[in-house]
Amino acid sequence: MYKKIISPILFLFDPEKIHSFTFILIKIVFKIPLLGFFIQSYFRIQNNKLQRNIFGLTFENPVGIAAGFDKNATHISEFEKFGFGFIEIGTVTPKPQKGNIKKRLFRLKEDIAIINRMGFNNDGVTKIKNRLKRKYKVIIGGNIGKNKTTPNSDAKDDYLICFKELYDCVDYFVVNVSSPNTPGLRELQSKDFLNDLFNDLNKFRLNKKIRKPILLKISPDLNEGKILEILKVIDENKIDGIIATNTTVDFPELKSQNKNEKGGLSGEPLYDKSNDVISFISKTTKGKLPIIGVGGISTPQQTINKLRAGAHLVQLYTGIIYEGPGIAKKINKSLLNHKF
Repeated sequence: MYKKIISPILFLFDPEKIHSFTFILIKIVFKIPLLGFFIQSYFRIQNNKLQRNIFGLTFENPVGIAAGFDKNATHISEFEKFGFGFIEIGTVTPKPQKGNIKKRLFRLKEDIAIINRMGFNNDGVTKIKNRLKRKYKVIIGGNIGKNKTTPNSDAKDDYLICFKELYDCVDYFVVNVSSPNTPGLRELQSKDFLNDLFNDLNKFRLNKKIRKPILLKISPDLNEGKILEILKVIDENKIDGIIATNTTVDFPELKSQNKNEKGGLSGEPLYDKSNDVISFISKTTKGKLPIIGVGGISTPQQTINKLRAGAHLVQLYTGIIYEGPGIAKKINKSLLNHKF
């Protein structure tokens, strides 16, 4: 129904505007008595075979929503009912910011892809923290970054602010230094900056009752030498895991009308590149470093391949847009028939 009826209608409109409209519509629909219960009963699969115990957390299933989809933590309870095992909010910055100039989100339908240059548009850490004060059953990740106006020399402070403010509100953290849409951000993938930042993050969580996991989200455009350098930093600082990968700016040959837009490319053209990075990390660390695999998943088989490449969990973004909210159920049903 989604692919035949709903998505063709949604795809008639500007991607960002229809995303916002759909979020409003979801809120309205879920106010209908008992509808949330029926949606959850239909979409959510509860089976112990799907559970994953990773970095001290128990995930109901390995299929999550990637950062950028519910940036401002406004729809956690609704998306939980669609059967996702975890939801990553953000990227969150200390101050609210509008992001880059619109238009900044583009569908590439022939490529089953998206190009975005959003630029960390979000409501800021204070508002988002307030939304997270209620308790949720689903695992929530907090993806944190720096404001565009913050120079790289002061970037560490932005990450620390978000880390401290959200510490009691989320289950794990993701340090995002790999988005291509904030000028100079990828320069923060340097070992000196990461060592300095991780040292301070570790000092803070050392004094907390609960040790919240920290993950690093990396670019798919790094060479193997740079990945090895980052893995050494992760090991030395006892960082809990890695997310592979963010969007790419190294575009393959594309077919769609919007193929020349600037920004980060996600969806199927990223799939193999992401898998290559996951496989390299898994082999290098002998499978000991938890990996959340992201990039190009829109089918159960693609999920299985990404898990076999070495991912412990997976996240979706573009796949939800092209396949609809039922994709988590479809993938989880398939995973029940496979062993890993």
